[in-house]
This record gives sequence, structure tokens and C-alpha cells, in this order.
Amino acid sequence: MTDAALSPSAPLSRADLDLIDGYWRAANFLSVGQIYLLANPLLREPLRKEHVKTRLLGHWGTTPGLNLIYAHMNRAIKARDLNAIYIAGPGHGGPGLVANTYLEGTYSEFYPAIGRDEDGLRKLFRQFSFPGGIPSHVAPETPGSIHEGGELGYSLSHAFGAAFDNPDLLVCCVVGDGEAETGPLAASWHSTKFLNPARDGAVLPILQLNGFKIANPTVLARIPREELDRLFEGYGYRPITVEVTDPEDHDAAHQAFAAALDDALDDIKRIQAEARAGSGDDGAATAERPRWPMIILRSPKGWTGPKTVDGKRTEGSWRSHQVPLSNLHEDPEHLRQLEEWLRSYDPDSLFDARGALRPELAALAPEAERRMGANPHANGGILLRELDLPDFQDYAVEVKQHGRESSEACRVLGGFLRDVMADNEEHANFRVFGPDETASNRLGAVLEATGRTWLADAEPGDDADLAPDGRVMEILSEHTCQGWLEGYLLTGRHGFFSCYEAFIHLVDSMFNQHAKWLKTTRQIPWRRPIASLNYLLTSHVWRQDHNGFSHQDPGFIDHVVNKKADIIRVYLPPDTNTLLSVADHCLRSKHYVNVVVAGKQPALNWLSMDEAITHCTRGIGIWDWASTDTGGEPDLVLACAGDIPTLETLAATAILREAFPELRIRVVNVVDLMRLQPSSEHPHGLSDREFDALFTRDKPVVFAYHGYPWLIHRLTYRRTNHHNIHVRGYKEEGTTTTPFDMVMLNDLDRYHLVIDAIDRVPGLADRGAHLRQQMVDARLRARAHTRETGDDLPEIRDWVWPFD
Repeated sequence: MTDAALSPSAPLSRADLDLIDGYWRAANFLSVGQIYLLANPLLREPLRKEHVKTRLLGHWGTTPGLNLIYAHMNRAIKARDLNAIYIAGPGHGGPGLVANTYLEGTYSEFYPAIGRDEDGLRKLFRQFSFPGGIPSHVAPETPGSIHEGGELGYSLSHAFGAAFDNPDLLVCCVVGDGEAETGPLAASWHSTKFLNPARDGAVLPILQLNGFKIANPTVLARIPREELDRLFEGYGYRPITVEVTDPEDHDAAHQAFAAALDDALDDIKRIQAEARAGSGDDGAATAERPRWPMIILRSPKGWTGPKTVDGKRTEGSWRSHQVPLSNLHEDPEHLRQLEEWLRSYDPDSLFDARGALRPELAALAPEAERRMGANPHANGGILLRELDLPDFQDYAVEVKQHGRESSEACRVLGGFLRDVMADNEEHANFRVFGPDETASNRLGAVLEATGRTWLADAEPGDDADLAPDGRVMEILSEHTCQGWLEGYLLTGRHGFFSCYEAFIHLVDSMFNQHAKWLKTTRQIPWRRPIASLNYLLTSHVWRQDHNGFSHQDPGFIDHVVNKKADIIRVYLPPDTNTLLSVADHCLRSKHYVNVVVAGKQPALNWLSMDEAITHCTRGIGIWDWASTDTGGEPDLVLACAGDIPTLETLAATAILREAFPELRIRVVNVVDLMRLQPSSEHPHGLSDREFDALFTRDKPVVFAYHGYPWLIHRLTYRRTNHHNIHVRGYKEEGTTTTPFDMVMLNDLDRYHLVIDAIDRVPGLADRGAHLRQQMVDARLRARAHTRETGDDLPEIRDWVWPFD
């Protein structure tokens, strides 16, 4: 113990030091036990190889730092009555968070079979990284967790998402130094420019610098301290550094970290008090953006573990990243070292004869919902309040005749979202997210109800909608938008994310992790359902008149449908009224990922609101007004999914109806893409009988689809008539061109659909030879016109449905 450890300025007394170090040792002991032990959990007898797991899976290196922070957060929560949650960013820190939630009692409350005694410890150890047990990272099964912890980069954006509109919440976010090298994490440091101290909670980032990843050094641990400080000062933080220079001097480490934590929490309290004292009734923050504190903790990787193994440095080295001691069943020396390591924590001083944590140590944990593992914000469905939604039918566009007049679906949707925002302002539980595209995506009406969140500097001439109390979240980082939204949803609120369709791929992996969270938590009884993650993908593949090939990719849908059927939903509303109906449904739903694809350009209105509601309720259906097979079996099924495919399908239908009045055509439109799957594969799927009733058992089907055509084959390959289904869609042909030339490049245009019908309907090839040639010529004429004028032919550009 250094003299400084008990100096008058030190925050902890001798008694406090002993207790907090005991709690930390208990967490470390439980963490090591989870990685290694099957039996003999308290070492009441000499350790033998049969007490040790045969397959050693888990990660030790980051765990002691996580445990130190958790123990000190407990002290602060009790002393200050804080409402706090803990986000563990470092990969595979599961043993530490499981250990701490067990010590505070939360774990046994959620899992009563794992009691707070010796048998409970044995079960706790056995389940970790074991068949039928729990993962080695901070997973949904871990109380207090709000995200899948196996993939790095999302902790800080999740933390800020949790803090938005949570004025009393403190989010302690531990960022691993390996994690800090990821792009999503690097961008999320800027989130302070969007955090309003008057109406939001606070995030305390703690950068855990233990120096190594799996094998390599970490970048931030290998730059000079002054450079690291300047980096975070540049981000807008006030860094407070704690450096463990002597791993054996635990007293000094505890005092230093306690002092740093108190400093940071005092600063956060001051920032919020000043902002809230100076804010108006609208909750607007003071004009000056605060410099929030953050802590940099430099500590050895694998701290308190074996110093050396087989003569090689382990503590403070990359060798402690995972399992420092292996091959225990064959190597008696490693087994001896493991026992020595476990006994170094002195378990007899930590646990009583029954195996329960000693009362004086247990008293260090907060109580009830102040425990970080039991905080309701870490189980957001508990706090979820239904949105107050206006009647979406009030925003309907009038449709006197099918396909005669146009509207901008996303612009109309913007008016609906504006009023959703306004109607829920009192509850502060709804935000709109997007990468600088709200206005571009025609949702600008929402800015009539609120501004764009902005606490960075503003200059004369800036957009008038910038506002510190705004609720439209825009940053040119899809990763950060997704992370904010996930954190917001996971803590019990609602949100809406609009993005250019091609660039939503940037968050493919983030979507994966959130979908896995939803899937897993469905099977955890104590986890409550959260609001759905709602995507609107617009500026889509078929309308990139000036952006061209770089902005053309509809493949996110393919990625989404790989996930479990009870989690994902995909909607392709063909017009304004169907988009309104779908949006209302998505905002009311829970525990899904809803993907909605809709264009933002003017487009024809096909259905009245009553028709749209009925059609969306079915998810798929025959459009009788466009079909000619009433009262009989069709000769041809023309199917479509998506706004542009619907337009081209109906234009092809009109050509065929005029050329072959006797041809029995059935037009089928798909709004809910998952209706195409069998009912055995997806809750929304059609039974085989229902599918056959729509698509027939033996007639040709020409299907115009928004995305890659093979997805339709994948969804329908088990159907009776699959061999007759011919799909047209995007086939990776694109450029800067006109809307109609774009569909021609991919053979999705009306003329090609007519050719497909002629080629596939029995007996039509002979009768339709002249029309087929006319369609080829029409394609050539349309292409030539675009190259000469830069626009589509008027009869194509201005086409409307020609029948009453």
C-alpha cells in the first residue's frame, strides 16, 4: 500500500478499501471459476482434474477491469442514489457481468435454480460456455445487458441511445481498446454533439486500455498519453486518466479509480444542474455545449491472473486474452497454477460456510432496482408505453379512379410522422433517425413538429431547423444512427429509421446482432418485448436518375430474410395509401424488425384507403379491377411486389388486355413479402391451398419483383407451381439514366413483361408474334429517345391506367 492510498484526499477509508477489494476479488474468483470449474466451486478440497472442464472456453483478459469498474459503480450508486445501467463493450466480458449480477442477487432472482450457495455456484460455473448453457460474452441471458456483446463497436452508440430522453439515467459505458479501433465506435464519440443535458441523461465512457487484442497490441494503448488526451479533447471530452503502474498495489488502484469516478460524476451533476437551471419550459439546453468527462483506465490485461505460464509473461500480455492456463487434464503444473490462482482471491474470506457471499460484502451492492442488473432500463419492455398514434386514414390521398392521379408516398408519410412526433412529445418516447436524409427522403414535414438535434456550434445561415431540443437525429453515419436507435428501443422507447436503400447495407452486421437479440429474448421469460425496429428504405434502386450504379442495390431484403421468421417482416407497399397503412402497423408492432421499401418520387395511386387497408391486412391479393379472369381460371398470372414493378406490371397488363381481349389475366400484388413463404416457415406465410388459389397449380406466372429475382424463387421453391414462376427483377445492371431505361436495363419493363407473357402462355406465341415484335421495337425506340433527349417518352413518363 502506498502512502497516497490513505492520504487525506483519498476518497476511500481503510474499511472501504478492504470491502471494495473483497467485492472485486469475489467477482474475479467467480469469473475464473466460470471459465474453468465443473465442481469444487469454493475449493473446499484440493483441486483435481475431474473438477475442471474438459473444454476451456471463455475470455479472461478483459474481465478484471470490468469487475473493478462494476464494484466502484456499485459504491457510487449507493452513495449518490444513482439510476444507472452498465454497458460492457469489450468482447467476451461475460464472466465478469454474470459474476457481478450474481453477487448483487439479480441473477438468482431471474434464475432461481442458481441459488446463492455452494450448489448455486457449482451450477453458475457449469453453465458458462457449456452445452445448454450461456455464451462467453455479455448476452441477452445476462441481467442488465441491453445488447449482444459478441461483436464489437456498438457499445457507445447504444449508451447514448439509452440516455436520450432519459433525464435521470446514467449509462456507464466501458469501451474496450480493441473495440475502439472499429469504425462504428470511432464515429459514436461524436454523440455528445446530440446529447442535451437539460432533457437527456448522461453517458460516462470508460476506455479500458489493457493494451492487447487477441494477439496484437491495441492502437490507443500504444500512443503517448498526451496524444491520447488530445484525441479525446478533440472529440469534446475531458479525459480523466487512471493508470495502474503497480499491479500488486490494489489499494492505490482502488483509490485512484474511486477519485476519478467521483470527479466524473461530480462534473456530470454540475453540467446537468447548470443546463436544467438555464433551460426553458421546452427543455432547450444552454447554448454552450458542455465538455463531458470520460475516464481512461490503463490496467494490465489479465490483471490478478498468472504472472507467467510456461516461462512466458501472461499478466499484462496478449497471452491472457482468453484462457491463460490450458491442457489441465494432462499438465499437472497448469492444474497447480490454476489452484494457486483461484486461492489467491482467498475465497474463504469472501463466502461463508453455505457458500453465500459474506454479509458485509453483500451490503456493498445497491438494492432492488438500483442494482444495475435489475434496472428496468436494461429490460426496456417493462417501461414501454404505447405510442399515441393519429388515425392514419386521415392522411389518405383521394383515389377516384385506379391509377389516374399521382402523389409522393413518402411526403404524405412525413405528415403522418410529424403528428406522431407531436402527439408523443409529452412522453418523449419517439424519435426519427437517419443519415442526413430526412428532407431528401421527403419526410421533411416532421420538422414542422421538432427540429434536428444539434448541440455543436451553429453559424448564421445554417439550416433553421437545427435545435438543441430537436428529436430528429441525423448524423452521416448509418452505424451511429442504428446504434442510437437500438439503444433507444432497448430501453423502452419507439423510433423510425429512414435510409437510402443501397446504403443500409452499412449496418448489415448491426442488424444481425439486433435480430439475434430479438430472437433470443423471445425465449427468455423475464425479458419483455420491446418496440420494433422500423426501417424505411427509399431513394431505391429503380429511381437513381443522377446517382446511378453506386446507389443501386436492393439486397438488404435478401439479408433480412435469412433471420428467424418470427422476428422479421418485409413490406413493399405499392402506393401512398398502402404505405400509410403499413407504417401504422409497424409503429404499433413489438419485437420485430420491419423493413418497408417505398419510393419517394411522384407515383400513381392505385388503391383507395379502404382498399389499401383490406389489401394490407391480407398482405397479398388479386386486384380484380385490373384482372380479366373473373368467374374463371386465368390463362396468365401477372404478379408484382414493389412500387415500380407494380407500375410496369399494370402497364403490361393494359397492353395485353388491349391486344388480347379474350386472354384471362389475373393481377396479384404482394405487400407483405413473407406471405410467399409456406405457413410452416413463416407466421405470415400462405398455406399451399391459399397459394395455389392465387397463383394456380399449372398456369404461367410472370412475377415482377423489386429486388434480386432469385429471392422470389427461394421463397416459393416448395410450391406446386414453382416451375411455372418466371421472375423479373434487378440483375445488377445500372447506370445514370432515366427511370424507364433503368427498368429496361434489367428486363423489368412493361414491354419485356409482355414478351414474357407471350412466350409462356400456351398458344399465344403464334397469335402474339406481331405484338412481340412491336414490344422489341418499342424498347429500341424508348432507348433511342432517352439517349437523344435525356428523358423518357411522354407516353411512358405520363402513362396512366387506361381502364375505368
